[in-house]
Amino acid sequence: MANVDAYLFPCHSSGCGSAKQQEKVFELSPLNRCALKVSDTVNALRNGGAKFGTLWLDVEIYNWGSDLKANQQFILDMVAQCKSMGVTVGIYTNNNNWQNIVGIDWAGVSAYPLWWANYNGAANFNNFKPFGGWSKPAIHQYSGDVKGPCSVGNVDMNWYP
Repeated sequence: MANVDAYLFPCHSSGCGSAKQQEKVFELSPLNRCALKVSDTVNALRNGGAKFGTLWLDVEIYNWGSDLKANQQFILDMVAQCKSMGVTVGIYTNNNNWQNIVGIDWAGVSAYPLWWANYNGAANFNNFKPFGGWSKPAIHQYSGDVKGPCSVGNVDMNWYP
């Protein structure tokens, strides 16, 4: 199968994972907690034989703290860990999430591709408004919860040129 990517939805709450995992994570500095989440994900994919192109880091408003600087550093740390493991990285977000989590003008990871989530029903980039240093996205997620073929559950619809 061609064009397969992986996706990481980072968990920020102390209730994530098993008690043993959380004890291990809780004792680490924020940088090491972040590196552990990324490396666990990448290692699980590799150990399972998954071949993927990009690991997309999901930056949505769920469970992020209100400290924009800390959130910016968390994202930078996730990207750094990906790079140290030889993983191609991209960012999945939209302008509303970005504004609330890191500030609309923060461009710290704009060198990486953007998977733009905007459920406007249009399979194109026409309504994209630049934010976070991105002048255009690489992928547009334009619709969600669409019934898939052959009794597949709900899927999100994405478009890329």
